Amino acid sequence: MFYLSAFLFFVFLANPSIEKQSIIEDNPILEIQIDNIKEDKGKIEIGVFNTGERFLEADQAYKNYSIEVKNKKAVVVIDDLPPGNYAISLYHDENDDDKCNRNFVGIPKEPYAFSNNVKPRFSPPSYSDCVFRLEKDTQMNISLIH
Repeated sequence: MFYLSAFLFFVFLANPSIEKQSIIEDNPILEIQIDNIKEDKGKIEIGVFNTGERFLEADQAYKNYSIEVKNKKAVVVIDDLPPGNYAISLYHDENDDDKCNRNFVGIPKEPYAFSNNVKPRFSPPSYSDCVFRLEKDTQMNISLIH
């Protein structure tokens, strides 16, 4: 039994054509720089959506990220998204209360933004307005709307 185990160990070790199933995926890196930050407090809350279904609905993002604002700057590096189509929604939680404060009509009182720098007019943007393809390492600038 020892010889069989040793043989199999060396076959897998010595044969480069036998590849291990990747435990760590080779994900592209997405670096997002958030611009137009006017207050040097709070944090940027980011929601990444991978489908148009339930886009912008609370607690429906594929992934969520949070980054502190320092010196009126915020950069987030995301390395856990597989290649695919995504849309981003974010807001600056200036008062650090873990929610996007809104007025009586539902428009955010705190600065907000979307991927592709979509600026909504009379309704929230659609997933197709904000969607982008992530296939390779990408740098993106998103400007807050005040």
